[in-house]
Amino acid sequence: MTKGREEYGPHFVQSVARALSVMRSFTAERRSQTLTQVARETGLDRATARRLLLTLADLGYVTSDGRSFELTPRTLELGYAYLSSMSLPEIAQPHLQSLARELNETAALAVLDGEEIVYIALVQSTRLMAVKIGIGTRFDVYTTSMGRVLLAGLPDAELDERFGRLRLEKKTDHTIRSPRTLREEIDKVRKQGWALVDSELEEGLRGAAAPVRDRAGQVVAAANVSVHAGRTTPELVERDYVPAILRTVRLIEADLVSGITR
Repeated sequence: MTKGREEYGPHFVQSVARALSVMRSFTAERRSQTLTQVARETGLDRATARRLLLTLADLGYVTSDGRSFELTPRTLELGYAYLSSMSLPEIAQPHLQSLARELNETAALAVLDGEEIVYIALVQSTRLMAVKIGIGTRFDVYTTSMGRVLLAGLPDAELDERFGRLRLEKKTDHTIRSPRTLREEIDKVRKQGWALVDSELEEGLRGAAAPVRDRAGQVVAAANVSVHAGRTTPELVERDYVPAILRTVRLIEADLVSGITR
């Protein structure tokens, strides 16, 4: 349910919030939705949901076959201004390309957005084609290596606040469901400087990640490599992949501090 003026103040324009909630209701699992589904996911009544969907269709952000609705590529414009103003993806891309080429695996960069990570740079290997990811892809922060790195970079107070409202959903049989165990894992990431997640987001998908810090030492992103679990072991990932990721992160940070783009 969309929050209103009582939450944000008299400046709040509820129609804008509702339109955005309609757009956010579409996910990788719900690429196409009926009016009923959109109303259910947003908590809006059908009449309001219908008006918003038709307005978004008029503006070119939604398309419909008469029964179901889908977002159009025009929605990418909404994030382009933010991404294009960032130097980080441009700086990271050549280093991710080198990392992906060295390991022959998918390499990526992500940032934290609420309870999710968002991919902002990516070099995808054909060896991981079964996993559907791209720029703008979002995953749950708690079940990903990049997510845990980003959580580990948060101040204690903010991390405590997040754990206070934590809901851990089971993605696979390996997903950590205990907040205490998850907190121990994040503390481990803080100490060792990298994260390894094994088949918690998707069965058979193993990922390792390390933090990218700005000139002030703040964690601003995470870089990772994803690999099918059948091709390696956690021990081999730690031995062969993690050092390469850490080297890549240092190169990204050096360019980020100096403002170099390529």
